[in-house]
Amino acid sequence: MGKSHLGMEREVDAALSDRVFARGVIYVHSAPRALCPHVEWAVGRALGRAVNFDWREQPVLPGAHRTEFYWEGERGTGAALASALRGWEHLRYEVTEDAGLGTDGSRWMHTPELGITFAQTDTAGNVVIPEDRIRFAMESAGSDAFELLRELRLTLGQAWDDELEPFRRATEDSPVIWLHQVG
Repeated sequence: MGKSHLGMEREVDAALSDRVFARGVIYVHSAPRALCPHVEWAVGRALGRAVNFDWREQPVLPGAHRTEFYWEGERGTGAALASALRGWEHLRYEVTEDAGLGTDGSRWMHTPELGITFAQTDTAGNVVIPEDRIRFAMESAGSDAFELLRELRLTLGQAWDDELEPFRRATEDSPVIWLHQVG
């Protein structure tokens, strides 16, 4: 093969190192059966390749299905995936993009009732609240501790977490048990 191939390998390595790769997960917590192939097509379009998901029934919502999909792509792919899914109001989903060298991670959550929200995340997946957002919450709340709590819960995306939590926990192995207040 000779030594001429070494120059080409260095060029390919340099081209690959210029691209910043990311990875993350798409969690579709609930989708109507008829929408499932459309979700796959939208995700495939955003990734630039065809994808096939392993859909399972969602025990929390009869007739709905759920799936998880691990993806890899360039930085910003998480935003493209969240945008691709945003148009369907009947979906409950989360898209994550892991933090990388010199970059924050990202998390998008969507529910039919609340719409979509975005949060920066650290390397452990914790939500990172920018200083200016905390200052805004403090200024808005004044001396009202309950208002400060409300603002911080909004900033953390607590309403989305609260709505998605039953869908996250529901699997064939861990059924959801609905508790109703008696009395």
